[in-house]
Amino acid sequence: MYFQLRINGIDFEEIRVDVLKNQRFSTEFKAINPMSQVPAIVDGRFKLFERYPGDVSKRAKIHSVLDWHHSNLRRGSVGLFLNTIVAPEGFPSSPQAAKEAEKILMRSLYKLETFWLKDGRFLVGSSQPSIADLSLVCEIMQLELLSDEDRDRIFSPYKKVVEWMEDTISATAPHFHEVHGLLFKAQKRIRGQMLTQSEIFCALSKI
Repeated sequence: MYFQLRINGIDFEEIRVDVLKNQRFSTEFKAINPMSQVPAIVDGRFKLFERYPGDVSKRAKIHSVLDWHHSNLRRGSVGLFLNTIVAPEGFPSSPQAAKEAEKILMRSLYKLETFWLKDGRFLVGSSQPSIADLSLVCEIMQLELLSDEDRDRIFSPYKKVVEWMEDTISATAPHFHEVHGLLFKAQKRIRGQMLTQSEIFCALSKI
């Protein structure tokens, strides 16, 4: 929704809902979205928390992509994220879970490359990004926090996926980078920590 509003130049007031503080479960927010999910829009008495194209056929295709996303790509990317990137920050992790998540992720990227992106520049053969493109690209973006080596290893076999991500980012500029500002800040911090750890390892290996 945020992307769509920015891209179409629609004026709006942004009200942040702190997910970590469970504000989406508050009585006030449930009055807007009974599903307690973000984002949501309020325009007078009108409340909206999902938006899809008016064309029934295209809407069905987008539903199909999003259903697949939640059962496949998300399982892989979130599993890998939690067990490799978040784990060093003090959260419990499982090397086996990370390995299984990467397998799911690789299968999902292969399916994106060979099936979902076979009909055009964007998903479902669209000439411009849909909510499906934005949802999937945002999902994959968390993997930017991986080391350069791991990122290249995962994405190098999937040239079409990388090109699609770049096209989606370009088509939604400058709003894409605005929305992902915190991610890019975290990327710099984590990459800095990786560099420091690497330097320590190199120093110890010379002792």
